[in-house]
Amino acid sequence: MITVTRAPPYLAVQDAGRTGFRADGVPRGGAMDLFALRAANIMVGNDSNSAALEWALAGGVLTFALSTSFALVGASVRATIAGRPVPPCTTARAASGEQLVVEQFVAGRFLYLAISGGIDVPPVLGSRSTYLPGHFGGLDGRLVKTGDQLGLGKAGPSPREGFHCAAELMPRYENETVHITHGPQAEIFGDDAFHVLGESSHRVSSASDRTGYKLDGPSIGASPGSLPSEAACPGSVQVPGDGHPIILMADAPTVAGYPKIAVVSEADLPIVAQRRPGETIRFELVTTEQTQKAARRRASDLTAIAQLAARAV
Repeated sequence: MITVTRAPPYLAVQDAGRTGFRADGVPRGGAMDLFALRAANIMVGNDSNSAALEWALAGGVLTFALSTSFALVGASVRATIAGRPVPPCTTARAASGEQLVVEQFVAGRFLYLAISGGIDVPPVLGSRSTYLPGHFGGLDGRLVKTGDQLGLGKAGPSPREGFHCAAELMPRYENETVHITHGPQAEIFGDDAFHVLGESSHRVSSASDRTGYKLDGPSIGASPGSLPSEAACPGSVQVPGDGHPIILMADAPTVAGYPKIAVVSEADLPIVAQRRPGETIRFELVTTEQTQKAARRRASDLTAIAQLAARAV
């Protein structure tokens, strides 16, 4: 069990999300940065889709009741365990009673704390992820608060302390450029819209959350406004009437009515997820074949991490 000694403003239980319920209006949800969640789980011997803690906005303190392995992946933070620095993307060890202190976020938006055995909360619709708009999943459908206690599942063998994931296997979070393909309604936008979309810097608005990242900057031009609602998915780039794109994220609704000019490559969604308000994104149009190749490469990186971790047990 772990105790939240001092909670940050945002702390939630998340796993890889729910599948098979979009027809019922339930989004996938789950971790904003799926790659970081899965990598962190692998580093502590969990199934890659296990529940972990998604942490954002500021520092906090957790206390471990028993000795266990843990890993911090995603956002770059300054953190210590019983006063010892905790390196990123590395299997670390906590003894009984020791405190993990996340002092400050240095870069990135979402940190994933995976603990050997995984966070053990009741699954809802096949997932332990927290869906805040629906008030279900995770810990009673809410954020984790100071004083909360979270149980852990049965731990299996984990990599030795100090096992580190090589940087070349992780997404390049510092990159501003993310790759896109044409969206379902690309044909209704003119060449000028694609020129502005691809040649301009777009800033992540403060009006951004797990549902979508609104982008400030140059308008790509007036869109036709709302269309009949149709299926939508994370990564879709919608264009409302003001011409400022919105990238749908993990908690995005299952249907949407704004035209979708583009879709972010699945391989680059972790990079988008880690952009803070005020940071910039640049789009580069690629082919479907190129984005599929990138997704396969990202999957192979996770496989490589898992193979290396297995050798380090």
